[in-house]
Amino acid sequence: MKLLFLLGLVLSACPFQPSAKDYLLGRFNPQTDPNFTRLRDEHTSGAARKSFLRSEAYTAFVKMAEAAHKDQIKLIIISATRNFDSQKRIWENKWYGKVMVEGKNLTTVKDPLERAKIILRFSAMPGSSRHHWGTDMDLNSLENSYFGSGDGLKVYQWMLAHAGEYGFCQPYTSKSNDRTGYEEEKWHWSYMPLSKQLMEDYTGTIGYTDITGFAGSETAAGVKIIEEYVQGISCQ
Repeated sequence: MKLLFLLGLVLSACPFQPSAKDYLLGRFNPQTDPNFTRLRDEHTSGAARKSFLRSEAYTAFVKMAEAAHKDQIKLIIISATRNFDSQKRIWENKWYGKVMVEGKNLTTVKDPLERAKIILRFSAMPGSSRHHWGTDMDLNSLENSYFGSGDGLKVYQWMLAHAGEYGFCQPYTSKSNDRTGYEEEKWHWSYMPLSKQLMEDYTGTIGYTDITGFAGSETAAGVKIIEEYVQGISCQ
């Protein structure tokens, strides 16, 4: 009995660990997960100042950022891990018209599938985002135009040339080669040593009945969120 009591104390002191499915869906708190590390201010800006990443991904990013700095390139994380609740706020703010999308209040779009597709140009459904995993990050700007000239172009060219050396890949490249899903995101980079396995886990574990709990979730199957969006990546 004494041994069981002591074991209970040890387990109760351990941080909460989400199930594998909950983790893939983003239903956990990265602040209390021992696999995650808080980002240092020197590597972040804005809302990312209190963000987290998987420790392995952050370690790789720091090495990459230090190498870039030597080449007069500054890499700044502006968004990192977003769990289900964070993604739900982003999604529902657009769904309910609290945040305009391309200058449009989406409550004027009466067809739910069409409304979902507009949001999905650049924002993931809760439960389907790579940002849930702590392996993906957005760098420097959320505008593709920024990376087309000046300092932004230098950043993007450096990343194209060197990111792979540190395990990073741009999952959402141009759709000119028939890639499906989200539009091109030159700012979004994924740490493949972790995210590749998590992608395999996701596609082998998560089904449409798991993608629920937010406004518009009934459209997930109709827009083929798993086949067209989760799997619509350039990194393999």
